[in-house]
Amino acid sequence: MHVLGINKGITFTRRPTKDEEPRIHAACNQAYDVIGAKERAVITHGSCFPAIGRDTLIGSPFGSAAKEYIKFLSIYGFNSNQLGPCGELQKGSNSPYNSSAFAKNRLFIDLQPLTTEKYGKILSEKTFENVTRIPSISDKNYDKTDFKEAEHSYDIAMKESYTKFRANLINGHPQAIALNSEYVDFKNKHGVRLNDEAVFKILSREYGTENFDKWNNELDENLISEYEKGNEEAFERYKNLSVENSAEIEQYKFEQFVATKQIKENKAWRDSIGFKYINDLLVGCSKMDEWRSKEAFLKDWEMGARENYAPSQRWHIPVLDPKKLFLNDKYELNIGGKFLKEKIEFALEFCENIRVDHVMGLIEPYLMSKHANDYDFDIKPYSQKNKDIEKYISELKEPENASKEYDEFWDYPKLIEHIVLPVFKEHGIDKDLPMWEDICSYPDRFKMVYSKLDLPRISFLDWERAEEANQNNPNGWFILGNHDNIPAMNYLSRKGALNDEYTRHQSAWNPLYLAGYLNQDHIKRADERNEYCDKIANNDRELVYAKFAELMTTPKFQISFADLFGITDVTYNIPGSTREENWKERLTADYLDKYYENLASDNPTALNIPEILKQALQAKIDMLVMQSDDKDSKRAELYEKYTPLLDELQKFADILKE
Repeated sequence: MHVLGINKGITFTRRPTKDEEPRIHAACNQAYDVIGAKERAVITHGSCFPAIGRDTLIGSPFGSAAKEYIKFLSIYGFNSNQLGPCGELQKGSNSPYNSSAFAKNRLFIDLQPLTTEKYGKILSEKTFENVTRIPSISDKNYDKTDFKEAEHSYDIAMKESYTKFRANLINGHPQAIALNSEYVDFKNKHGVRLNDEAVFKILSREYGTENFDKWNNELDENLISEYEKGNEEAFERYKNLSVENSAEIEQYKFEQFVATKQIKENKAWRDSIGFKYINDLLVGCSKMDEWRSKEAFLKDWEMGARENYAPSQRWHIPVLDPKKLFLNDKYELNIGGKFLKEKIEFALEFCENIRVDHVMGLIEPYLMSKHANDYDFDIKPYSQKNKDIEKYISELKEPENASKEYDEFWDYPKLIEHIVLPVFKEHGIDKDLPMWEDICSYPDRFKMVYSKLDLPRISFLDWERAEEANQNNPNGWFILGNHDNIPAMNYLSRKGALNDEYTRHQSAWNPLYLAGYLNQDHIKRADERNEYCDKIANNDRELVYAKFAELMTTPKFQISFADLFGITDVTYNIPGSTREENWKERLTADYLDKYYENLASDNPTALNIPEILKQALQAKIDMLVMQSDDKDSKRAELYEKYTPLLDELQKFADILKE
């Protein structure tokens, strides 16, 4: 048995053979086609991907391990994966939602190819082995990213790689010359931005922080904006920084080139097999991005999230200035509008779809004062906010005229119509395809704009019934759990304020409803429905599986990688918290072994996709029968057509249990 270069003991778990995998793939895809589930995504953020061969202590969605993972997902009919934002992380933060909207995350570079002739062997085998490790194997079915150690490893590896690349180029190495041709084209396209970003890194190191508000040097805090205004002092400062640190700046550009090259190659490969990546259009950006376009943002306010029964969440995300979005009533773009347009284009550059993070931030952002302390927001009653330090942007007034709305032309509510949707259209993306993350406090202006644009929403089957949600949200995405939730298998044990297990009392989790929804043909299948109802009413695990079967009857759905693999002992992220463990959960190198062992165990927590999909397909057949005027004829037709498929799914479901 091959376990990603690892051999520890022997596993007797039955798994699909290479000959069976295409049949599973065909059966799952056929079932999804019958059901009408066109988009089937797994949520796996970049750092959560597994290792293969050697481990760099962080996952990558663009390396060789990612290809093997995608092949696995494809076997079970998934046709896309939702990533988190893939930009370079902000110093000291593991959250992808504080990352750069433009700079690529160099920690996603696959180092192994740098040791090959393709790159002129710019990374030695010895260094590669020193900065990586053989993936560790444990009894746990999850691993943890070590962001700090990974950063250190990439410092070493990329410094050597750039140095060797330059030496190869000087010595006329043919591969270096060919690589340099690509590199020059890349710099010609992105050189100004890359140089700005590298200068920011140099200044951040000089001042010991990326928070430029704490640099205590007005010129450096505003260096790019002053440079663009023609300030000679800013010009000299920028030039001196660039000249004095030219080697470091060039290395940064080279790292961005290698990261982008691998992302581009990964997309070409995914296109060849028809698998999509859904990028995450983060609502904010990094301090580096903000510094580069400082004039585009409000000076005294940041974006957060209103909480009615707790202190509002401080996200420390910059807010585009509504006066800097458009130049005129013809919607020509000002500096803020250009920034947003460029951000969207970068998010879609090498991805086929997009998740729009916190849509309210593009319509009615919630403002929180930069200058307030955390305890200033912790004033009860929480529902009565101090509007001097937190408010919706529509409540922001002109500094010199308190009766005049700051966004007097309501330019913020026009962002989606005049910038976001046109960019989507340029990339061939209809407004109904993206996932619009509409979780927010739903103020009136947000509801008005959302209704006017007729945007789809997310249906959370955690709390909603697919029966109603399919009718009310026909173009939306459906999810059961996500990257901000505890594992779905633990839902039924959640305790509320009254120490009650509140999930099991929700109508969406009612066994009678689920049994009825998944077994609608009461004429022929009444006994099966009653038996199924008893099973899910008396077994929490089976009840959770029923919810996933319900999910698979929807047209567009997402499943967290943790739920797919049955990881129940850790939560990827707890929103609004500064928990040390946030963002670290990751798949193990032997995730395939762990997955199949889990399914064959006495108490499986992973998802047996053929088994759950069979239940969803049966539900669809029942629905079609009950919608027909001639139920007997329709039933006979459908069973003749799809009984072989139901049997095939059951066969593979049984194999996964062996």
